[in-house]
Amino acid sequence: MSIRVIARQSRLSQLQVQEAMARFPETDYLLETLSSYGDEHQQISLLNGEAPADMFTRELDEALINGRADIAIHSAKDLPYPLDDRLEVIALFPPFDQSDSLVSREHLTLAQLPAGSSVGTSSPMRRRELLALRPDLKIVGIRGCIEERVRQVRDGEIDAAIVATCALKRLGMEGDISEVLPFETHPLQGYLAITARRGRTDLKALFERDDVLNRQGKVTLVGFGPGDPELLTVKAVKALQQADVIFYDDLIGKDYLETLTAEKIYVGKRSGKHHAEQSDINRLLLKAAREGKEVVRLKGGDPMVFGHAGEEIEYLQSNLVSVSVIPGITTASALAATTKVSLTQRGISSSVSLVNGHADSPIVPDTDTIIYYMGGSRLSHIQASLKAAGWADTTPVLLVHNVSLPDEQTFETTVGQLGSASYPTPVIALVGDVARLRHQTAADVKRTLYTGSECPNASYIHTPLIAIEPISYAVPTQDYDYLLFTSRYAVKYWRGGFQHHIVSIGSTTTQALKEAGAVDIEQVEIADSYGVIDYFSSQPCGRVLIPRSNLALDIIPDGLQKLGFEVITLTIYNNVYPHHVRRVNLTNIQRVVFTSPSTIDNFIKTYGSLPSHIDYVTRGRITAQHLKSRQNEKIQNIQNRPSHTG
Repeated sequence: MSIRVIARQSRLSQLQVQEAMARFPETDYLLETLSSYGDEHQQISLLNGEAPADMFTRELDEALINGRADIAIHSAKDLPYPLDDRLEVIALFPPFDQSDSLVSREHLTLAQLPAGSSVGTSSPMRRRELLALRPDLKIVGIRGCIEERVRQVRDGEIDAAIVATCALKRLGMEGDISEVLPFETHPLQGYLAITARRGRTDLKALFERDDVLNRQGKVTLVGFGPGDPELLTVKAVKALQQADVIFYDDLIGKDYLETLTAEKIYVGKRSGKHHAEQSDINRLLLKAAREGKEVVRLKGGDPMVFGHAGEEIEYLQSNLVSVSVIPGITTASALAATTKVSLTQRGISSSVSLVNGHADSPIVPDTDTIIYYMGGSRLSHIQASLKAAGWADTTPVLLVHNVSLPDEQTFETTVGQLGSASYPTPVIALVGDVARLRHQTAADVKRTLYTGSECPNASYIHTPLIAIEPISYAVPTQDYDYLLFTSRYAVKYWRGGFQHHIVSIGSTTTQALKEAGAVDIEQVEIADSYGVIDYFSSQPCGRVLIPRSNLALDIIPDGLQKLGFEVITLTIYNNVYPHHVRRVNLTNIQRVVFTSPSTIDNFIKTYGSLPSHIDYVTRGRITAQHLKSRQNEKIQNIQNRPSHTG
């Protein structure tokens, strides 16, 4: 059988072809060489991460895809990841040396190089390790074939270079080695890979005798679930029973592990107590697979949810190890089951997010329900993020410790109280109105959106659509007969005294006045602007001072002036659109409570309209009139739209 082989034009590449094909002397081959993209673009540095992944294989891959060649032979570490779907690695041949060597003038060792010496490398990993040993050296990027790199050292362009030992040996340049370095090198360094079009089983059969891919084991990522071994899937149990070695995390049932015959290696990474770094775990998995073992990577919950599975899969597959994944019951699902609270519920929650709660500033997705994993030590940070995103203090929160285990505990709190208590770890937190279903039926969880600044009912969804900001102002020096307060915020930000005839618009404002030390307060009978005017219609005329917001309407001042009163209005705080407004899913909202005209305007600003499926409740006649006015605007706009019929 004669096959067409394609490779790069360098002398090293051609020697690699000879080395690979010498394993199969019974096979004839025709070699074609070409210059790759990387060979043609020597100016591209390999140190800055900007080089394309397939810079040394692109043209060879194209030759395989278009049928110009049967196989391509590469240095395995030059293979891009992921490989083109139309191609596959059909064989991998083991290295005879995986080390790096130092090539230097006068054969100086790394320790002997003077400070400031320039050392060339094409590997970011080699640069990091080199600087860890000798931070006083100058690291420079080098390109070109091995012979060209060694020439740069000999000619004094650089003082030394880091080169793969196997490359020097293949080229018969062992004499240029100053010393073999103790560096961690690429896992595929020294390996030779053969690629072909996917499906070429004939070529696979040709090379399988020496193919290490046929002798190495595979890695299976298995989800253990939330902790109870009885929640393992049948497929997970089978994989664990067939494993040669199990690398396991925290939160895995130790009693269950003891029933398994496989070697068990703990690689837990609990916060602040890392037994193994992720890079070390990756290497351990790869080493075990290379040794031909059936490897299980056992993770709590589901391996694909906050389990670093993506990093391990990429590392293993990029190093040509077969990986499979067996899902597990993620802790969020177990929380829902143990608390009997559905993460989604028709009319209450139609979206859910799973969030890593361990960050200093955990994100707050725009969903009805949020599940925070690994947030036990960051609950105050989670609370701050939620509040900054507009979640109301009254929003219920469920926290569950050791879900599914015998010592499981469930705690109930709210966003407003979340950071004020400590809970045992590990703990998972559910934030959202579905938490009310522990004590209420779905029908009883009224989806009422409250838009005022302070919510009077803990069952409401509170998304304030006004924010109060104090401002600087001067207290008037002129005399006045009446001091009229139309909101508790006017009381809060008033810096004058309470010696005058004090009039309050309603009970909330009256209570604020009493707490501020005011006495002899007269409260109007009907708590709105018209009620204030009615009250003053029976009072002696005089001068009225009204501390108020920047958005206060002129209904009261105009009405009092018509009655013969002199009116002084004084802006002492601003009513503004909140800096952070949480947009809720209005599909699940049945009722909205508006507390002022500005909440109506800001609702329309936030959501674009007043949806017709919602019942709107207003506080006060002025707010009701404003709502009707804005609804009439919508009707008028619809009527005035141009017709496109006819």
